[in-house]
Amino acid sequence: MPPALTSLSHGAGCGCKLSAADLRPIVAGLPQPSDPRVLVAAATADDAGVVRLTDDLALVQTADFFTPIVDDPYAFGRIAATNALSDIYAMGGVPVSALNLVAYPLETLGPELLAEILRGGGDAVAAAGASIVGGHSIDDAEPKYGLAVTGTVHPDAILTNAGGRAGDTLVLTKPLGAGTVATAIKRGLADDDLVERAIEVMTTLNDRAAEHARAAGAHALTDVTGFGLLGHVHELAAASGLAAEIDAAAVPAIDGVLALLETEDALAGGSKRNRADAEGFTTWGEVPEARRRLLTDAMTSGGLLAAVPAGMEGWAVGRLVPGEPGTIVVG
Repeated sequence: MPPALTSLSHGAGCGCKLSAADLRPIVAGLPQPSDPRVLVAAATADDAGVVRLTDDLALVQTADFFTPIVDDPYAFGRIAATNALSDIYAMGGVPVSALNLVAYPLETLGPELLAEILRGGGDAVAAAGASIVGGHSIDDAEPKYGLAVTGTVHPDAILTNAGGRAGDTLVLTKPLGAGTVATAIKRGLADDDLVERAIEVMTTLNDRAAEHARAAGAHALTDVTGFGLLGHVHELAAASGLAAEIDAAAVPAIDGVLALLETEDALAGGSKRNRADAEGFTTWGEVPEARRRLLTDAMTSGGLLAAVPAGMEGWAVGRLVPGEPGTIVVG
């Protein structure tokens, strides 16, 4: 009997990311592309890179992979693929093709589990109307799976994280808490119903959310993943040259997560790093501790966060305001 997938991971899902605080100075020290065809690169911590091919066509490119967040291999594959595809939608693009990225202990887990992971990933990509056209694998004691995804977008239709305007409403399209659920699974604190609710959230494509954002006239768009809601609000606000206000009570949670967050028993390591980072740009009002933990939950395959001039389908969680770029007031 092979061991449970999550027992082999040091951190689950997007919670295994390097922290934003550690990455910022490293990325800032890298040379930026000078090719005029590059429309979006790493300078604003956006979701994907965009390169113009013609006046009417640009490529959107991203890569995303992580360690197991659930024990079901098929669900893990679907979640990881859905998460990677989300970066294309967050740029206003449409996925076209994908490459499997696999790190896997074949002798420990056997070929059957890997086949299920890849089947789950393939089904998510097919649901997005794209195709898996190859991939790469390495032997690794800690399993990891994800995708390199290529999409397309019209150069005039790109939605970056840098276009927000003062007064825009910030709308979130999925509830938070997957990082908490993943840690609860590893610590034996999650029942089957909670796991299923989290899987349903994490395997929902952001294609319709992107359509709603565009229809609402979104000025800026990103997705909420491993750096937590506050981390991604910070990036969007900083790139837009604005500050943000967040209504903590309006932020949705996967049913059952807030109860877990009353203590630190299911608090993910990635969420703790997010909280420490957020202290550098966040001013807290009278916000209960469980809500503070939710806002820094190391989410996996989360929803889109849109800055829109009015409303759209989802949860209105705050707004962009004039102020020191990237700072957040949470009330």
